[in-house]
Amino acid sequence: MSSPVITRFAPSPTGFLHIGGARTALFNWLFVKHNSGRMLLRIEDTDRERSTPEAVKAIIDGLSWLGLGWDGEVISQNARAQRHSEVAHALLRSGHAYYCYCTPQELEAMRAKAAAEGRPHRYEGTWRDRDPSSAPGEVKPVIRFKAPLEGETIIDDQVQGRVQFANKDLDDLIILRSDGSPTYNLSVVVDDHDMGITHIIRGVDHLTNAARQTQIYRALDWPVPKMAHIPLIHGPDGAKLSKRHGALGVDAYRAMGYLPEAMRNYLARLGWSHGDAEIFSTGQMIEWFGLESVGRSPSRFDYAKLENLNSHYIRSMADEDLLQALIDFLPFAPSGSELLQKFNAPMRAKLIKAMPGLKERAKTLLELKNAAHFIFEAIEPDDKAKALLDPEGIAVLKAIRPVLQGITHWNAASLEADVKGFAAASNLKLGQIAQPLRAALTGTNTSPGIFDVMSVLEKDETLQRIGRYTG
Repeated sequence: MSSPVITRFAPSPTGFLHIGGARTALFNWLFVKHNSGRMLLRIEDTDRERSTPEAVKAIIDGLSWLGLGWDGEVISQNARAQRHSEVAHALLRSGHAYYCYCTPQELEAMRAKAAAEGRPHRYEGTWRDRDPSSAPGEVKPVIRFKAPLEGETIIDDQVQGRVQFANKDLDDLIILRSDGSPTYNLSVVVDDHDMGITHIIRGVDHLTNAARQTQIYRALDWPVPKMAHIPLIHGPDGAKLSKRHGALGVDAYRAMGYLPEAMRNYLARLGWSHGDAEIFSTGQMIEWFGLESVGRSPSRFDYAKLENLNSHYIRSMADEDLLQALIDFLPFAPSGSELLQKFNAPMRAKLIKAMPGLKERAKTLLELKNAAHFIFEAIEPDDKAKALLDPEGIAVLKAIRPVLQGITHWNAASLEADVKGFAAASNLKLGQIAQPLRAALTGTNTSPGIFDVMSVLEKDETLQRIGRYTG
């Protein structure tokens, strides 16, 4: 019987959960769901100066919003520093590591020499085979891993294929600093081993780390997990996604009004494919996901595609579900908390009634919220709406008001019939009546169908808003 699949998502808490990290988490999550495995969450907080509780919270909030749950408690890498140190000393005893007493000045001289010779800087192995008894007493040593000098380290990567590293190009990295704190590559190996990780799925920028970590695994005589290094995400111009492309944290996409379902779907398509399919349910993604379908080429982040996909999910959602998504979104939206305070049963009923018309036009929950704002309160007209409320528009409102007052069955069909009758009798086009009405009732020149708007607002509120302009 094969061992269960166990992966980990291991972000550094030095900032928000960015899009690349979110996709890595998603691929790990889909892989374990497909294989009935487990995904662990490990916070790699060994960089104590840059790691913050706020960043940890942002990562956990981002994963929770995306619906990417993990198994067990959140693991702090820093809390395991003693274990990492024990393994470093075990490598020292077995001859796979050594004390290095190089001073900062000596290391800087090595860097300068490499730069002058136009080659990459590598530690020159000064203390690799030197007797520690000759060490200067005033220097606190680091522990370096004694990497093999000859041959190759090979990674049989499940995405990138067979990748070979010449061992002469991989120098003796520090595994324990002079203050006794462990470094990244050692900590990762020890944690992955102790946590029973069977598959490591992470960005291709970790490929060199994979070679270094493989060497440490072998020195410890530990099994090496299977590895899959997924391509990076690039911006629309083909360069690595960065702040200049507007690369934001997951929390920012939430605040912009994207649905977690749409984000999952979009991120899954950045590097993974299933035929020509573009839209997947979560169940389909889990059923179809496999590392063999992850490409090697970088993907380009396309905001227009994300927006279009999000609008599809908005249109496809049941009205009640979409209303709940809107309610959940409001605390993160501008003035959303104020609108949230106005929610009651009648307001909820109005929003449900308006939802079919609202969701056809909205690409994000923010647009949906803005389009629905008129339901909560009368809005001061914007510039385009003001242009419609000129003397001619006001005259139309004054003429139509008595017609509306006389309507007894207040629904979209009755309103449309009576307003069209008034338009024909007055020799007006329907738009000449609808646009001033829209401006007066919603404060904008665009909205769902005007008869739907009046039906949602109901008779008293409709007449009251028109009355603001007709006296």
